[in-house]
Amino acid sequence: MDSSDDQEIEGVAKLVSPITKNKRGKIVGSRERLLIINMYKTNIQKEPNMSMKQMRTIISKELGIGESTVHRTINEYHKTNAVKSPKRTKVRTKITETFDDFARNTVRRHVHSIWFRRNIPTLDKIHKAVSDDNDLPTVSRSTIFNLLKELKFRYVKKGRNSALTERTELIVWRRNYLRSIRKFREEGRHVYYLDETWVNAGDCPNYEWRDTTITSHRDAFLKGMSTGSVNPSGKGKRLIVLHIGSEDGFVDNGLLCFESKKNTRDYHDEMNGQTFCEWMENILPRLKDNCVIVMDNASYHSVKLDKAPTSSTKKADIIQWLEDKGEVVDRTMVVRELLLVVKQIKPLYEKFVIDEIAKAQNKTILRLPPYHCELNPIELAWSSVKHHVRMNNTTFKLSDVKHLLIECIQTVDADMWKNFIRHTITEGDKFWEIDNIIDEVFEAETQDLALTVGNTSSESESDTD
Repeated sequence: MDSSDDQEIEGVAKLVSPITKNKRGKIVGSRERLLIINMYKTNIQKEPNMSMKQMRTIISKELGIGESTVHRTINEYHKTNAVKSPKRTKVRTKITETFDDFARNTVRRHVHSIWFRRNIPTLDKIHKAVSDDNDLPTVSRSTIFNLLKELKFRYVKKGRNSALTERTELIVWRRNYLRSIRKFREEGRHVYYLDETWVNAGDCPNYEWRDTTITSHRDAFLKGMSTGSVNPSGKGKRLIVLHIGSEDGFVDNGLLCFESKKNTRDYHDEMNGQTFCEWMENILPRLKDNCVIVMDNASYHSVKLDKAPTSSTKKADIIQWLEDKGEVVDRTMVVRELLLVVKQIKPLYEKFVIDEIAKAQNKTILRLPPYHCELNPIELAWSSVKHHVRMNNTTFKLSDVKHLLIECIQTVDADMWKNFIRHTITEGDKFWEIDNIIDEVFEAETQDLALTVGNTSSESESDTD
């Protein structure tokens, strides 16, 4: 081969683009998986003693597919003797699965603890506080950011510093709730608290004392000892639980308990407006007259009696709704104009089914602000009940778990409830104080900035003189 041929080959090689590496997170299809297996078979035939590490390195380099994907594909082929098509939908862990209600409130408390020290909470400070808390999941900075947004925090810039504060509507809702609950208590009205929770058949303690000298089942058998408690294979079936209580304890015959039919983490998916309404109609006659019922703002707690029109409502139906409310409608108006009128008068007609049922029996509904379960004492009752179930669950059968649940509910007496309520009153006082502290810190920052700007201006004028 002469030099001209070498130059031609070199020129063609330059035109050929390098192998493109598969993007991280991109699904590797069945065609690529088949190529991996074919290359694997070819290499094994050529070099039967080649190690898996060498094999996946070679295939990864040739095909531009990650080594871990190559390794998993070959292992799967060995187990099934087939190349399967991948799942097209990538399941990602949601924040709601990583942080339950208690964990969310712990994160909120970390933010507020920074404010209590009269420091401005930044994302880095919050992430460090969460990371240092052994009771919380270890998550990335971006996950904390998304969680804070879901908890109705917002990033604001005031003065010289930026800070994470709660959204205005959430602060206003919380302040109104705290004013109302204080007023009802001062009036001597009896306050009930209701909430739902769930209990899994496989609930058991996360930690236990284990004899580390026992190395195997055979070793335990020979020594006449055990290898520790038997762990469940999974969470198992689940019970959905609803109850109501007050400083007198749980209300007699107020328990609603049924088996979950859906395989979802959020127990709210199991409830609906009709089930809750039927339970409520049954429980209301058992409550004291002129009482207050505290509940969260779950969708099935807040089914509207007369749903106002939205942007998806037909124009004729919007006009009909307005005319039914006594409004004189200009029929030349377009949908957006009509919806503005709806928005103006909607608060006058926004009523909830449960509120009206309670009102008819001389009872008042008071809704907690979103993501504030620490203001509901029944959450502490549930924590006590679930701890009892975990510590005494040995069979992991749903029927036995239900028996443990009922057994413990009967032990949560009036004294425990009074302590729970006292604790939530303290938490409410902290929220009340933190809102005032935030105002003070921001006001001080603004004043410091004004003084700095004023001094800078004075120095500039003296320099000019």
